Amino acid sequence: MTPNPIGATRTAFLNVRGAAEYLGLSPRTLYVWRHRRHGPPSFRMGPRGRVMYRIEALDAWIREQERVDSRCNPALNPVSATPRRRADYAATA
Repeated sequence: MTPNPIGATRTAFLNVRGAAEYLGLSPRTLYVWRHRRHGPPSFRMGPRGRVMYRIEALDAWIREQERVDSRCNPALNPVSATPRRRADYAATA
């Protein structure tokens, strides 16, 4: 069986409602984030200019959120950081 490029294209992109469902957010949140230039990357497609999201871009955005969140990244967790003394603490004590 040969792959259907048209079907693959349809599943590679999500509209705002689909992307919101995929991310577990409301469509309104995605609209606000888009207006503020925040959140996952999106683009306009077609003559009507529908806002669309690539599924692979949504997945990459999720991974980036995990990477910069200190609760998921032990290197950013302040509790695991080596305690440091202030340089001027010893001079004033």
